[in-house]
Amino acid sequence: MKKLLRFFLNRRFIVILLLLVQIVILGGVILGRAGKVIPFLEVLSVIMVLYVVNRRDNPAYKIAWIILMLAVPVFGGLLYIIITWQTRLGSFRKRIKEYEDHARQYIPIDPEVVQRFNAAIPGHLPQVNYLTRFGRFPMYDGSTTEYFSPGEKFLPVYLDELEKAEKYIFIEYFIIDNDDGMWLEILDILERKVKEGVEVRVMYDDVGCAGTVPAVYKKQLRAKGIKVTVFNPFVPLMSSVQNNRNHRKITVIDGKVAFTGGLNLADEYINKKQRFGYWLDCAIMVKGDAVKSFCTIFLELWNAYNKTKENFQPYLDPVSPCPNGDGYVIPYSDAPTDDENVCEHVYMQIINNAKHYVYIETPYFIVDHSMLSAFILAAKSGVDIRIITPAIPDKKLVHMTTRSYYKALVTAGVRVYEYTPGFVHSKIVVSDDDTATVGSANFDFRSLYLNYECGELIFDSSVIGVIKQDFLDTLEHCREIKAEDIKRNIFVRIGQSLLRIIAPLL
Repeated sequence: MKKLLRFFLNRRFIVILLLLVQIVILGGVILGRAGKVIPFLEVLSVIMVLYVVNRRDNPAYKIAWIILMLAVPVFGGLLYIIITWQTRLGSFRKRIKEYEDHARQYIPIDPEVVQRFNAAIPGHLPQVNYLTRFGRFPMYDGSTTEYFSPGEKFLPVYLDELEKAEKYIFIEYFIIDNDDGMWLEILDILERKVKEGVEVRVMYDDVGCAGTVPAVYKKQLRAKGIKVTVFNPFVPLMSSVQNNRNHRKITVIDGKVAFTGGLNLADEYINKKQRFGYWLDCAIMVKGDAVKSFCTIFLELWNAYNKTKENFQPYLDPVSPCPNGDGYVIPYSDAPTDDENVCEHVYMQIINNAKHYVYIETPYFIVDHSMLSAFILAAKSGVDIRIITPAIPDKKLVHMTTRSYYKALVTAGVRVYEYTPGFVHSKIVVSDDDTATVGSANFDFRSLYLNYECGELIFDSSVIGVIKQDFLDTLEHCREIKAEDIKRNIFVRIGQSLLRIIAPLL
């Protein structure tokens, strides 16, 4: 009985049912037999549109939903209710807030670090204030950050750090491919570490790993002594919560070392396997006190999802100062279960604060009007804005949508490039030789509003110069998009316009 009930309450079942109802109603209109239904649908549409207009949602979302509701009121209005309940009113939203409060007590803000930062790098305090006050993410000095690009430079260092683990290893990734050599090398170390008494936890996203691990993989890992959480499991025809994915990439080792970036744990990310030409990706390794934040970010989501409330302190032992530590860092995370779009605000503040340049690598560029306006205003104000996207896409419709922004950007003076050898998966922003961020969030609606994401904001560190040089080296393998390259026929323009409208709903 429970299975039957879950089937009929399933989101996919409801979507199909609503579409069938819509077709029946439209058929009735055509045959002239639905005259009494039309006034009701019109009132329903107006009520739902007014409700959406008055929400604190992104304007692009509002426009997309309004068009859908007015075009197909039964389907659009009720689908909005289903998805809104899923992302806003679920018990998980409340639980995440509770566990966030629990987690933040372990990483208190040190006002003296912020004061030293403000004295050393004046002008960036508003950005730091936002992350420390509203995200409640501490700033650290004395940590070290090492940057790896392309992805194949990452794996030897990553394996070496895993081998050094003595207490615990926490791994959280969107994609793990159990058939690939990269993961098999990692798994071999994890199995040995478990036998040595090291605690190993692995969390992966079920949709992200839908084609890369079998459904029983968690049982296989648990049989090896590894603790496993499969985030937001996908159960065909029996699940209504699928929209918010865990897109983070985090590894924490003994509270001493952490990794994040764009890399997932599969061969294509280190070019052992090629799908879309050469895959350009990156990662960073952090050592020092800043690792505490990444550890807390991992444990917060692990505990919230599993409804456990651990004492984090055993995993946050004092860390010895890094002898070569430099600069200031703020590890941060983002979740769709609150009203703070942390990743979007990190990106926006870098753009708005830039005085000389902003360099960006991103696989997807699908942004709302406010972010597009920020790029255009910065470029028109004399800031050197350069954006690298792929020439060989992994998702053709998404790439077509990305290209729909080129005309507005190039016309305003933004320099847009496509990486000709293949696919860019890095998510980096570097600005003015004193600011950079590396993380998991793309410049698109899904990353900025729907997914769980993470990253590290870096100030006044020597690694910023390394990231900048890597960007400049990548430019040598790119084709710059000129005004004459953006000419589109009417069919392409119509297709891109439609994609831009529905992009927030994808």
